[in-house]
Order: sequence, then structure tokens, then C-alpha cells
Amino acid sequence: MCRILIYGKRNSIKDLSFYMLDGENKIIKDAIGGEASSFGLLYEYYQPRIYRFIYLKVSNREEAEDLTHQTFLKAWLNLKTYTNRGYPFGSYLYRIARNLVIDFYRTKKETQSIEFVAEENIVLASSTAINALETKMATANIRSVLLKLKAEYQEIIILKYVEDMTNREIALALEKSEGAIKLMHNRAMKALKVQLITNNL
Repeated sequence: MCRILIYGKRNSIKDLSFYMLDGENKIIKDAIGGEASSFGLLYEYYQPRIYRFIYLKVSNREEAEDLTHQTFLKAWLNLKTYTNRGYPFGSYLYRIARNLVIDFYRTKKETQSIEFVAEENIVLASSTAINALETKMATANIRSVLLKLKAEYQEIIILKYVEDMTNREIALALEKSEGAIKLMHNRAMKALKVQLITNNL
């Protein structure tokens, strides 16, 4: 993980955590140059995260495995067109995975659902503003609550609190502006709080 400290207003420090593979930029460069072993390193590092993200969306292990394979295959085949924007390579993979999941449901014509592999293994991101909410979510039946939210709200909550992505990373993954992500996040959290209250969680 690469941790960057930046100064905001009144000299306060904001801690931005990017879960990148050590030496990732060079690894990507080598992979683009045709070194399969370098792409293998990217695969080993990001495969569990991409699989988890997809599984939460499709709720079927075999389909999640297939879509995960398609994600990395597509990334490999289009690697020469990849542009490093200073974000983790994972953001690029999440974008591919998300589009594949959308196509999957478009083809299946099914209603999107979320299933958790093992809820007790999911760690939510820490934030002072939502500590109380996280405490409730840690013991709540997260699955039943999230299923009652809009698909886009489910997605942003997964990326932010399960995958621990920053707003900038989510914006890149969902191909939206950072401002739109902040707005969606606020709405998603309000909707989530309503569900928690409604379900007495």
C-alpha cells in the first residue's frame, strides 16, 4: 500500500491510501512491453479483489470466476492502450469488471442482487464521520439491507466500504466525475441509514 500525506486547509493532514502493488508503475510498463510475468504479478495481487467485487454482484461462484477471468483477459488484450493516470491499476480493472457485470445482467435479463461470501470477513473502511454507522453495519445483516438499495447505491457502498477505494478511484472505476461520486455517496448513505432504522439495526 502506498500512503500519501497532503496538507489541506488550516494545515490539516489528509491521509490518502492507495492499495497499489509495490513498484506497480514499473510492473505495468514491463507488462505493456510484453512481459507476461509482470502481468502475472498484477493478476496475483488484484485477482482476489476483482473476484470479490464481481461475486458480490452476481452471487454465483462459477459466474464470478468466469467474469473475473474475462476481466483480466480483456485487460491483457487491451493493455497497450492503457494510460497511467496515477491511479492504482485496480481502478482500471474495476471499470472493466463493472462493464462486464452490466453486460452479464443485460444478457441474463435478471435483477441485480448482492450476496456476501462471508459477511464476517468483510472489513469496512474507517471514517470518523460514519463510525457509529459502521458499528451498526458490522453487526447488521448487511445483505438484506443492501438488497433494498438502488443498484448504483449498492455499488458505491461496496467500492468505498468493502474495497476501501477513494472517491477519485471510484470515479475512475465508474467513469463519473468525483463530484458525482460524492453526491451519489451522500445519497447512498442516507438511503442506507433509512434502511438501518427501518430494520431496527
